[in-house]
Amino acid sequence: MSDHNVTVYSTPTCPYCTMSKNFFDSIGVKYKDVDVSVDQAAAIEMVQKSGQMGVPVIDIDGKMVVGYQPAVFKQLLN
Repeated sequence: MSDHNVTVYSTPTCPYCTMSKNFFDSIGVKYKDVDVSVDQAAAIEMVQKSGQMGVPVIDIDGKMVVGYQPAVFKQLLN
């Protein structure tokens, strides 16, 4: 599963962001963690890609997932 391109747009205080990152860690998927609370350009990119202002937004191989959705994560990674 490590051959996927995964980006997690998150903030440090978001519990669902932490749950999403913990999920990827638990199944051995490497991901890029982007803190949109300090990276204005990344926050704009996230909104443009997903249409969402809330976090987490997860980009898995170009497919956008909003929120902590482990079943969807698994489906996109398989």
